[in-house]
Amino acid sequence: MPTRIETLLLDAGGVLVLPNWSRVSETLDRYGIKIEASALAEAEPHVKRVLDDLSIVKRTDDRSRGLLCLELILERVGISKSSRVEMAIAELETYHATKNLWEHVPSEVPSALIRFRKFGLRLVVVSNANGTLHSHLSRLGLTPYLDLVLDSSDEGVEKPDPRLFTMAMHRARARPESTLHVGDLYHIDIVGARAAGLRAVLLDRAGLYPECDCPRISTLDELADGLKESRF
Repeated sequence: MPTRIETLLLDAGGVLVLPNWSRVSETLDRYGIKIEASALAEAEPHVKRVLDDLSIVKRTDDRSRGLLCLELILERVGISKSSRVEMAIAELETYHATKNLWEHVPSEVPSALIRFRKFGLRLVVVSNANGTLHSHLSRLGLTPYLDLVLDSSDEGVEKPDPRLFTMAMHRARARPESTLHVGDLYHIDIVGARAAGLRAVLLDRAGLYPECDCPRISTLDELADGLKESRF
């Protein structure tokens, strides 16, 4: 039987927070581009699945993948490239650089974090981000649930590089055998965590990874249930 989990490493974007598609929709609207936030939200997981490819991960970094993701989402919902689109994207980039566009907290997140706390788990965020993550999670009211936050921009290394996971383990005084990482991208989160000697679970909200060779969950509540039953 696997060692009981004592430390939970959590990705931020895609796990604890999602893009504010209403803000994106409103920004596009100011430039005369009409698209509902719901259409953008529906397109996102499909585009992320396409980008979750080893060859793409190897030749990009978190920032360039983020921009590519947004461009492909707009393309998927029928918005062609134009000067107006470029201006809207530039405005969103500026906002993201200072505030962070990933500012929608799914309703399940706070209650799941409370459950993890009740299990006695150490909660550590390990995320590819842009240097705003600490203030961002505080602004969203998530910091009180967390023991430690590692922002790749601050640390100088990005997932899937296992060094970011190793840093988190060292600072949390965690043991690899009793640590579980939860992320939403296979070639960044699962591959990176495994390279650091950790178990990992993929949060696959849209069910787009049926062939995945690791445990999958569709919600954090499902993870909490599994931890309670010692299934991870």
